[in-house]
Amino acid sequence: MTKWLAAKTVLVDEERAPSLAEIAGFQISQVASMVGSGPDGLRSTDAAARSRRYGPNRIDTTRRRHLLHAIGDRFRNPLVLVLLAAAGVSAVTGDVASFVVVTGIVGLSMTLDVVQEQRAENAADALRAEVSLTAETLRDGAFVEIPTADLVPGDVIRLSAGNLVPADARLIDGHDVYVDEALLTGEAFPAEKEIDLAASAAAPTVYPRNLIFMGSSIVSGRATALVFATGRRAQMGQVAESLQQAPPPTAFTLGIRDFGMMIVRLTVLLVLFVLSANLSMHRPLLESFLFALALAVGLTPELLPMVVSVTLAHGAMRLSKRGVIVKRLSAIHDLGSMDVLCSDKTGTLTDAEIALVREVDIHGADSSGVLRWAEINAAHETGIKSPLDEAILAQGTIDPTEWRKIDEVPFDFERRRVSVLVEAAGRRYLVVKGAPEDVLALADSHEDAAGVVAPLDAADRVRAEATFADLGREGFRVLAVAWREVGAHLDHAHIGDETALVFAGFLAFLDPPKTGAAVALAELARLGVAVKIVTGDNEGVTRHVVEALGLPVGSMLTGPEIEGLTDTALSARLESTTLFCRVTPAQKSRIITALRRRGHVVGYIGDGINDSPSLHVADVGFSVDTAVDVAKEAAAMILLRKDLGVLAEGVREGRRTFTNILKYLMMGTSSNFGNMFSMAGGVLFLPFLPMLPIQILLNNLLYDLSETAIPLDNVSEAMMARPRRWDLGVVRAFMYVLGPISSLFDFATFALLALVFHVDEATFHTGWFVESMATQILVIFVIRTAHPWRDRPHPLLMVSTLTAFGTAVVLPWTPLAPWLGFTPLPAPVIGALAGVVASYLCVVEIAKRRLFRRHGMG
Repeated sequence: MTKWLAAKTVLVDEERAPSLAEIAGFQISQVASMVGSGPDGLRSTDAAARSRRYGPNRIDTTRRRHLLHAIGDRFRNPLVLVLLAAAGVSAVTGDVASFVVVTGIVGLSMTLDVVQEQRAENAADALRAEVSLTAETLRDGAFVEIPTADLVPGDVIRLSAGNLVPADARLIDGHDVYVDEALLTGEAFPAEKEIDLAASAAAPTVYPRNLIFMGSSIVSGRATALVFATGRRAQMGQVAESLQQAPPPTAFTLGIRDFGMMIVRLTVLLVLFVLSANLSMHRPLLESFLFALALAVGLTPELLPMVVSVTLAHGAMRLSKRGVIVKRLSAIHDLGSMDVLCSDKTGTLTDAEIALVREVDIHGADSSGVLRWAEINAAHETGIKSPLDEAILAQGTIDPTEWRKIDEVPFDFERRRVSVLVEAAGRRYLVVKGAPEDVLALADSHEDAAGVVAPLDAADRVRAEATFADLGREGFRVLAVAWREVGAHLDHAHIGDETALVFAGFLAFLDPPKTGAAVALAELARLGVAVKIVTGDNEGVTRHVVEALGLPVGSMLTGPEIEGLTDTALSARLESTTLFCRVTPAQKSRIITALRRRGHVVGYIGDGINDSPSLHVADVGFSVDTAVDVAKEAAAMILLRKDLGVLAEGVREGRRTFTNILKYLMMGTSSNFGNMFSMAGGVLFLPFLPMLPIQILLNNLLYDLSETAIPLDNVSEAMMARPRRWDLGVVRAFMYVLGPISSLFDFATFALLALVFHVDEATFHTGWFVESMATQILVIFVIRTAHPWRDRPHPLLMVSTLTAFGTAVVLPWTPLAPWLGFTPLPAPVIGALAGVVASYLCVVEIAKRRLFRRHGMG
């Protein structure tokens, strides 16, 4: 014992951690001693101490930043650093007013950005915590569910089919355990695991057969295991950097990046132009530099990251209230862009409350023998009990204890069947249950309703296929059952034993269409989302359910047909095909990939082990709260109820979120950029700067404050009527059309102030500040929707916008006016400026309507 306690210290301190081969060769008691565990598992106090020592059982490559780090990141912005440097120069040269105002504005902008971002991150973290994975763990002598992040070396865990393995562990107990280790080994087929030391030593591999590893998943069987490595000490943790690379950027992310680069280029050009023009006119260097810098700040959409993160977080919160938990925030935009949804039939279009209603032989005659063999199979298989298995076992016509299980060939989605080797009264039988086409192909004889076994000739096969087809047309889900007696020497079943079977007959199950599914399908169609059914069920039952729900039935493809198609041929048939029946998991992924290549944004909903690859491949994967771990881990969103109605609401929320982000961009490109361009142009013919640097920064601050409520704004039905995708061309169109309009009205203001009213410099600055603020801020009420008078804004947007505008109007009459370079405006000037603003908004409304029609925005 002392030796292995010493080994425990070595493992913890990582001076010489035992190799996998050494751990695989230890006795269970030795491994338990090594990690300091016992027959009752760990005590809660010991587990808490180990958690503090080892850290959480996670291998995240990114950690959430501390608040101070978030603030520090803002100081990496070159514009912020230059502004603060300029403020310091102002203080040194005696311009205290400029120093106070510039530093105050920079501080307020940074605070606003950090606070909003932190709130968004808190909301996202809270939602992710709702769907965190748990593990059945032995603590204080009893098995309890705990978050997988809380596991520590020495914990004893219990796993079953569908569970993700949460840490590296040594098997203690288990039978028929098959594990998918593809993430570690790249092998497509599950690996069989055994407790026996001799068996593991006889077939040495990199990943020993009596060890299971974090990131793999249990395909079949049940297992109890002792954790020996967690977090980055696990095998998965050692390769975390390569396995957890950032996913490829979405179209939305790339679009935002392209927009930012476009703005940077325009900003650099304008700043260089303004600085050169001012210096050529022999204006003061510091004042010219501050003006050019303030212009750069005004042009930069510094709130864009905040608006995006807050809008997505707000969308995630709204979705959570509708029963959708968002794991990946960027998926909200993908949801709004989704135009094809691939869905299974069971539980989505049907109630998944399956009832066994008939048991028939190949002639369609009722046969009790079919149910007997089916119950024997279902009672002894160790994989996940499907609703069909539960319906079979609910009949209760046999006593499972009369049968002893010898072995099993687990279910897989290529064979589409499960076989159990059982014994009763000294006789052994292999009992097979699965897809009718596959089971029937393995039989060479059949059993009729009277229990008589006869050869299965060609005529009998035709009759069996007709019975199967008739059941499908009536809307029944169908399984087939077969059996054969084997020799008493057969202790281990193989796929090769599934031959020369006696075909017992068919089981017919009824799974009625879900109430409300027809309404949800109609709503998705109205939203421009095409629903395609991708299922392992046969054609007859799938068509029956789809027709009952009123879903248009186009062409149909089956798994065998897809197998014979090239990628090009499959792609050509996708648009007209609605039903994909008898498909394998690999074929599901192939269908989704082909749809994406055709330019579709594809969603996929699934909850089984076989759905994990498809959930990964889809643009946005949906699973349900009751799904197996591997499906929930692969999904971007978790539905708290499996309901297409919830998805329809999610689509609307995704489009609402995207539209509000687009509003910010349209607002900035329509008036803000126009005003900045006007400032750049004004330096050419005005004898003074069009606006003081302090006033530009104040303009930018008030403008930012007015936009903070955009993420909460209401969105018109017209904007949610069809899929929305990121298109930089739309943003450019608003910039090229509305930006010049804004500049024209700015130059009209220049002409009024300088040529009509002949105002002095301070009055000019004040007048144009008020006019520019009015055009920049109030334009949101025009461009936020196609019908401003009908579609009311959110109250908070009204408050933030009018507060910012009111502050700009009142400032010239406050004690701060001299510090800011303002002076009260004469009444005639105020009236003329009001007319300019009103005219501007009317012209923008006309131009906006044309742009909206051109780009299909309502």
